[in-house]
Amino acid sequence: MEQNKLLILSIDTSTPCSSVALTAGTRKNGEVVAALSLTGKITHSRRLLSAIDWIMQESGVAWLDISGIGISLGPGSFTGLRIGMATAKGLAAAAGKVLLGVSTLDSLAAKCVTNRLICSLLDARKKEVYAAFYRCNDDGFTERVSDPVVLSPAGLAAVINEPVLLIGDGARVYGDVFRTLLHEKSMIAPAGLHEPSAASLGMLAGELLEKGHFLDLAQGVPLYVRSSDAELNLVKKSLFPGGRSSQTFDCG
Repeated sequence: MEQNKLLILSIDTSTPCSSVALTAGTRKNGEVVAALSLTGKITHSRRLLSAIDWIMQESGVAWLDISGIGISLGPGSFTGLRIGMATAKGLAAAAGKVLLGVSTLDSLAAKCVTNRLICSLLDARKKEVYAAFYRCNDDGFTERVSDPVVLSPAGLAAVINEPVLLIGDGARVYGDVFRTLLHEKSMIAPAGLHEPSAASLGMLAGELLEKGHFLDLAQGVPLYVRSSDAELNLVKKSLFPGGRSSQTFDCG
């Protein structure tokens, strides 16, 4: 690793995959020092700190060597995002490091280099997806060209009118829907790219670090895009305290 490149510890817990990485630099000049991804039934809370400790020990990296902590803001699993954010905040506060927040959709799209429109999408359950659109600039790096949204796969397909590359677990789950509705306009990214990557996140966090764009440790929160079931239930109870209505609310 070049001495002038700032080292970042990055964490992504937005999906069932726990991803941790040590990266140096940015998408333009960076390198992956170490990366670890684990998918399974064990919860993030049970394996995240162990994964961080392991990757640092195996890499010979001490906390003094790290310049910042990158964290996936979401969208994604509400529980996973909360665990990741709480862990990142605790580590940043204890080690005196800055916190760098990166959209999960941004880090997914950053894996792609194409002339096509890029759609980064995650399975939002309830037959919906979280999605955002990107294009590659003249340097081949992705830039977001839309706000993140949550909507049905059919609703997403309805707004796509040009060749598109779809990446993320939403593309895997609803691939047949997009192929049926978009025909030759749709291209699904290779299977190995669909999981969020802390290494990709780390390169984007490196760009934020260079610009001095940090998250406030006290006020930084995940990007949920839509309200959780628990929050929706609170809304229902406040509006219908006696349970008089079976109306549902879609805050997407």
